[in-house]
Amino acid sequence: QVRLVESGGGLVQAGESLRLSCAASGSIFSISAMGWYRQAPGKQRELVAVITSGGGSNYADSVKGRFTISRDNAKNTVNLQMNSLKPEDTAVYYCNVEASTSSSWRPYDYWGQGTQVTVSS
Repeated sequence: QVRLVESGGGLVQAGESLRLSCAASGSIFSISAMGWYRQAPGKQRELVAVITSGGGSNYADSVKGRFTISRDNAKNTVNLQMNSLKPEDTAVYYCNVEASTSSSWRPYDYWGQGTQVTVSS
């Protein structure tokens, strides 16, 4: 199975930046996509950004132009550079990986424990 560990969260002021990182480990055969989701108190979890094995990416409209997602296939990591942060970006950010393992060729979604991002005004 696959285990994900996120890091890089913290407390910053509006307009500042943070960089999140997620490392995947386990019996990974291949990773087809990696992404970031977030969930604020009282709200549903939403997609922030996703990147595929081919390098294509998609962003939520609310973060487009401010956030940049990238990945290192050799190290099975995905990063999220967050610039010009706003108070509404405050949430727990979760790493998501679509991967196949040695025991299953069918890709499956795996989730990290989450990292807190707080932006003060």
